[in-house]
Amino acid sequence: MKKLTKEQLLNAPLLHNCHKKPVTRRDFIGQGMMAGTASIMAPSILGLFGNPRKAHAALSPDIEALKNACGIAVQGAGKIPFICFDLAGGANFAGSNVLIGGRGGQLDFLSSAGYARQGLPGDMVPSVVNPQTGLSDFINSDYGLSFHSDSAFLRGIMDKSTATTAANTNGAVIPARSDNDSGNNPHNPMYGINRAGADGSLLTLIGSRNSDSGGNSMAPANMIDLSIRPTKVDRPSDVTGLVDVGDLVGLLSQDEAVSVMESIYRISDNKMDRVNTNISTDAVIKDLVRCGYVKSADLADRFGNPATLDPSLDPEIVGPNGIFSRAEFDSDGEFRKTASVMKMVINGFAGAGTVTMGGFDYHGQGRSTGEVRDFRAGRCMGACLEYAARVGVPLMIYAFSDGSVSANGTIDDSVEGRGKFMWQSDNSNTAGSFFMVYNPNGRANLIGGTPEQQAISQQIGYMRPDGSVETASSPAANNPNLLAETVILNYMALHGEQNNFASLFPNHGLGNSVLMDSLTAFEPIVNGTIGS
Repeated sequence: MKKLTKEQLLNAPLLHNCHKKPVTRRDFIGQGMMAGTASIMAPSILGLFGNPRKAHAALSPDIEALKNACGIAVQGAGKIPFICFDLAGGANFAGSNVLIGGRGGQLDFLSSAGYARQGLPGDMVPSVVNPQTGLSDFINSDYGLSFHSDSAFLRGIMDKSTATTAANTNGAVIPARSDNDSGNNPHNPMYGINRAGADGSLLTLIGSRNSDSGGNSMAPANMIDLSIRPTKVDRPSDVTGLVDVGDLVGLLSQDEAVSVMESIYRISDNKMDRVNTNISTDAVIKDLVRCGYVKSADLADRFGNPATLDPSLDPEIVGPNGIFSRAEFDSDGEFRKTASVMKMVINGFAGAGTVTMGGFDYHGQGRSTGEVRDFRAGRCMGACLEYAARVGVPLMIYAFSDGSVSANGTIDDSVEGRGKFMWQSDNSNTAGSFFMVYNPNGRANLIGGTPEQQAISQQIGYMRPDGSVETASSPAANNPNLLAETVILNYMALHGEQNNFASLFPNHGLGNSVLMDSLTAFEPIVNGTIGS
């Protein structure tokens, strides 16, 4: 096998004789020939978390009081921020990363052959007990969700987040098949998250691609609302370019610019009271003009300081004490992309976002290629959890991929291969998704009165002993549309709003309320909206 440097393993295109020549943008992203860019969904919680107005000028009380009348939604719907990771190409999730077990949950162990299919040799399976401790050395539950202790996702998450963040994090896994190497899987739940209430003041949907979902995978067709079709964003400059406060900010200080705009409003308002347009809609026209000046003053107030939106200027994200070092941020586009999304979502400028990462069609490349790419994806996930902890807000992250892989019996003994089985081929039967929930007020509680019941809640569905998805174990197990619905149901449940699911999604496929209860992992962490 050709020796590759770690940098080549991380960014080199993936070429497969068994695959057709890449033609579409999705093909290029899945094989790592094109960057996977980012997508962001509408603001929902601006002003609620971590004092996001601390760098802003102060609007005068009379102008502040007019914002609601003018439809300027500073605080939005107050829903939990939501970020999903779309790993294009068919990444491994089960076994070698997140443990997925039988009917009893993650630790209802599979057969050795089943774990081998998921990339683990016999001396690394989670069922092996250390005779010194009586425990498995291959299970790590620091983040609530049980990972394989040498999971590349886990190592990456731990690299970018602290033990305190881990103690306030929990998660659940969903074994679920989807088509291999295809952007046609309706995985992306963003429109449904918006329908569940994640909406706000800056924009509705921002996407990394010129597609209806804004990401690599599609959105369920029955959830798409083209009136909020994503606007493309894939770098920090795109984020800072979302708002233009004009030349006044720059010629004057931010405080001075806001004062000027407020004065313009008051002069205009005074004149409006003495003008009759002789039009039947006179009051409407006056309101539109007045609100235009109020909105201009509000924009200067909230976004006149470039540091408000720019992730590269946030010391919690970049710098000596930041999540990313300056060298990391400047050298890796995936980190800049992730930082742009998490800055927008977690600060409340956006309600939810998608990070699409390419190059996860890594079978046939040795084990090392997949390990280094999974590690980087884990670092991006960990960065989001850690930033939520630093800002002091809850967060739900969701990770999915188009299909998965299975291993052969050949060990990769290279440093990055870590003594695991090499990925041999695409295999949708070993696929799954998972989500993690950070709560600053303490780890989210699993549903169930006993540890056994809670273990079942943490795994929605189950796998067969041979390491394949039991397609009858949940509605999500063999239908990506219903997988997206299951994720949305769990998002709503975190707000205590799961009983509204049927009215918001009247044609859903998750069954009756009893079945939907079995598809819900956690008790609520907020009551309807943040802060209530």
